[in-house]
Amino acid sequence: MTCAVTASTSRDEFERAKRSLAGGVDSPVRAGMPMGAPPPVIASARGSKVVDVEGREYVDYLCAYGPVLLGHGDPAIRDAIATAAERGTVLGVTHPEETRLAERIREHLPSMERLRFVSTGTEACMSVARVARSYARREKIVRFSGDYHGHADEMIFSAGASSNSAPAIDAGVTRATAANVIILPYNDVGAVERCLAESGGQIAALFVEPVCANMGLVLPAPGYLLALRDLTSRAGVLLVFDEIITGFRLALGGAQALYGVRPDLTCIGKTLGGGLPIAAYGGREDVMARLAPDGPVFQGGTFSGNPLCVAAAHAFLDSLEGDRGLHDRLDVLAKRLADGTRSAIASAGLEYPVVQLGSIVDFMFRRGAAHANFDQARDADRGAYARYYWKMLDAGVHLAPSTMEVMFLTAAHTERDVDATVAAIARSLQP
Repeated sequence: MTCAVTASTSRDEFERAKRSLAGGVDSPVRAGMPMGAPPPVIASARGSKVVDVEGREYVDYLCAYGPVLLGHGDPAIRDAIATAAERGTVLGVTHPEETRLAERIREHLPSMERLRFVSTGTEACMSVARVARSYARREKIVRFSGDYHGHADEMIFSAGASSNSAPAIDAGVTRATAANVIILPYNDVGAVERCLAESGGQIAALFVEPVCANMGLVLPAPGYLLALRDLTSRAGVLLVFDEIITGFRLALGGAQALYGVRPDLTCIGKTLGGGLPIAAYGGREDVMARLAPDGPVFQGGTFSGNPLCVAAAHAFLDSLEGDRGLHDRLDVLAKRLADGTRSAIASAGLEYPVVQLGSIVDFMFRRGAAHANFDQARDADRGAYARYYWKMLDAGVHLAPSTMEVMFLTAAHTERDVDATVAAIARSLQP
C-alpha cells in the first residue's frame, strides 16, 4: 500500500493538531481519552488496512465508524468520483442523477415514499424531528438511552457513541429542549406502553435504532420492533427508524427489511456514500409533504445531493446490486470472527458474551448475558478495554478507542485478516 508516512510520531501529530483544532480533533472520540492517550494518527487507508504516520499497518475494524462497507478506496467509487468531478462538484440545483438515486433508494426501502438528501446523519435525524412535529402538531419526541441520533441539541444527551452529554446548560442543552424529549430504556416494551398511555397525545415521534450499534451491539428483543410499530400506530405517534448505521450494511433493505417492520420515517447515511458524506431521510408521502416548498417546514443545504456524493452513492449501490451474495459472505466472515473471539475469551478464562449480526461484531468487558440496554453497557470494564485496545494496536489491529463502539467488517476483509485478528485477541486477553 502506498502511504503518506511522515517523520513525526502520532503523539507529535496530535500535539500539532491541538494548536489549531479544538481539542486536537473534529470529533471527541478521536482524542482517545478513555484509552488514556490519543490513538494513532492515520495517514492512509486501502482495502481492509490503515497505515499510521509512522508507517505501521493495521487491520481496520473501526472502518470510519461504519461508512466503509466495500473497503477503503474502492476502485469503482474512486472512478465514479473522478468522472463526476469533471462535470462539476456542486450545482445548487436539482440534477438528474440526484433524482435517479432517490428512485433507487425507494426501490430498496419502500417505506421512503418521498425522501430528501442531506450531508450527514445528524442533519437527517434533526430534520425528521422537525417534520414529525409539524405533521403531528405535537412537541415531544421519545428516544432511547444509548441510541445515538447525531449531535443536535435534542439528540445529544443520554445518548450512546461516547457522547457523554447531559441535558444541562453546561453541555449547551437548554431546559426547554430537554423538556420536549422523553428518554426510555431500550428493549423495554412496558416502558413504551406506559409512556404512550400517559403522554401519547403530546408525542410527535418515537426514534429508535432498530439495531443499536452506538452502545456496543444491542439486538432488539424478539417482537420488540413489532411492538413499537403497534404501540405507536395506536397512539398516532410516528415511528422513526434511524438506519444511519444499519441501512445497506445489514441488507439492501436495511433492518426494516430484515425484521419485517415498516416505519413511518427513516434516516439513512454512512455506507450510502461509499466513503463520501451523503445521507437521506424520508417516509410517508403525507408526512414528507410538510416540507417546503409544498408545506411550511423549511430544510435545505448547499451541498445536499451534490453530484460528487451522488455519483459515489450510485457506484456503491451498483456494487451491492451487482453482488447479491455480498451480505451473506460478510455474515459468514463475521461469524468466523465472532466464533474465534468466543474461543479466545474462553481460553482466557473469561465469560464475556460475543454479539454478531451481519458484518458487525462486538463484545463488552462484562460478564453474563449479552447487554440489552445502555445501563448494562455502562457496566463494562473500561480499564480492561483500554489495556486490551493498546495490546491490539501493538498486534496490528485497529479498533475504536471506546467501549461503546463495535467492530465493522468490509468486503475487503479476508479470512487471513480475521484469523490474524483472532490470534491477536487471544494474546491480548491473556493476563
